[in-house]
Amino acid sequence: MINGKRIAALVPMRHHSVRVIGKNYRNLAGKPLFHYILNTLLACDEIDEIVVDTDSPDVISGIHQNFPKIKVIKRPAALCADTIPMNEILMFDTDQVKADLYLQTHSTNPLLKSKTISEAIHSLVNQMPSYDSLFAVTRLQTRLWDALARPVNHNPAILLRTQDLPPIYEENSCIYLFSRETLENKRNRIGERPLLFEINREEAFDIDEELDFLMADLMMQHQQKNDLI
Repeated sequence: MINGKRIAALVPMRHHSVRVIGKNYRNLAGKPLFHYILNTLLACDEIDEIVVDTDSPDVISGIHQNFPKIKVIKRPAALCADTIPMNEILMFDTDQVKADLYLQTHSTNPLLKSKTISEAIHSLVNQMPSYDSLFAVTRLQTRLWDALARPVNHNPAILLRTQDLPPIYEENSCIYLFSRETLENKRNRIGERPLLFEINREEAFDIDEELDFLMADLMMQHQQKNDLI
């Protein structure tokens, strides 16, 4: 709890995944992928409750065995299809778990640090009500074009170095902070006055495809070796 606000972390995990089979519970650098984000959240003093929404028997049994303090919500069959928007799942979850603020993240961000999550929470809480929500972003400074070959963020006639280009920001799905009121009013995690919270590219690395999983495995093994030095 921070400034009198109860904070619940929500981590949705489906059993089925299309591009990386069984990724949420697949072994990554010595343990199931979902273990990393749960250990990271448990290290955040600001978080009052951690809740996993899942239809996966593998995830459920793994949580009961290794994370007894974490609550499991069984996802209804009606919300298990690939086509169900995340915001509808969050509407269900926030109806089951009461909090002033909800922090939503994913098991597919294994390099995300507890310090970063804590900083995000403090950033929003300390600036409310100027901001009503927060989402994590990654800075992009590269020459971007749309499908019609029109420059998005640069002037081709003025060839600036990429590091001198005005940055634009990619929503990286690592952290969302929002209230139930924002979710109900907008049917979205992102409110009317969102705060952008920047995370560096390495920490924000997301597993979306098979190559991502292999790269994350190497990055995690490298990080573990450095921690032992």
